[in-house]
Amino acid sequence: MFLVGLTGGIASGKSSVIQVFQQLGCAVIDVDVIARHVVQPGYPAHRRIVEAFGTEVLLENGDINRKVLGDLIFNQPDRRHLLNTITHPEIRKEMMKETFKYFLRGYRYVILDIPLLFETKKLLKYMKHTVVVYCDRDTQLARLMQRNGLSREDAEARIEAQLPLKDKVRMARHVLDNSGEWSVTKRQVVLLHAELERSLEYLPLRLGVLTGLMGLAGLLYLLTHYLLPSP
Repeated sequence: MFLVGLTGGIASGKSSVIQVFQQLGCAVIDVDVIARHVVQPGYPAHRRIVEAFGTEVLLENGDINRKVLGDLIFNQPDRRHLLNTITHPEIRKEMMKETFKYFLRGYRYVILDIPLLFETKKLLKYMKHTVVVYCDRDTQLARLMQRNGLSREDAEARIEAQLPLKDKVRMARHVLDNSGEWSVTKRQVVLLHAELERSLEYLPLRLGVLTGLMGLAGLLYLLTHYLLPSP
């Protein structure tokens, strides 16, 4: 099995593309969902965040107040780095757990929905393929203004706060152009899924695991056959 990192930009249509992959039966892991999960009360990251940033980052019910925490690390690289050193290892562990579940169920590839895939670069080394959901800037701006009811100025500010989609396109292996009709985008998704399904890149890992299991089974047989007393 191999991993496919999928990203996009605000109002690019990434969520809609993910829905199509899911309708096609693909395994999808939302890294943002995992990031929210690992900081829930009772988890190690939650305790370490409170130790590092104080109880002022908590809501009354004990959950992390994401806005307060975001304000604390805003424009403070040291504190942002500290938060990342707490959460990223836990996110990776949960990601690998979910991936292993899909591996056991026989999936050939898993899609990881990672909004900041190219910005942080933390997970890039694990990805066999990278996919960007792209749309041109004018389309992105118009969709964002209509979807969120924003002024042109506010919408442009939100787009400017992100890495430009054209830059992500240069770094990605696959590009899904969502600038036009949705039917065209959907066809691109279907074709990419077919290409990934045909790929044999999942075989090395699967064969390696099977070889390892067979070796372990052989070792156990030898141990029981030669070391245990005969009846």
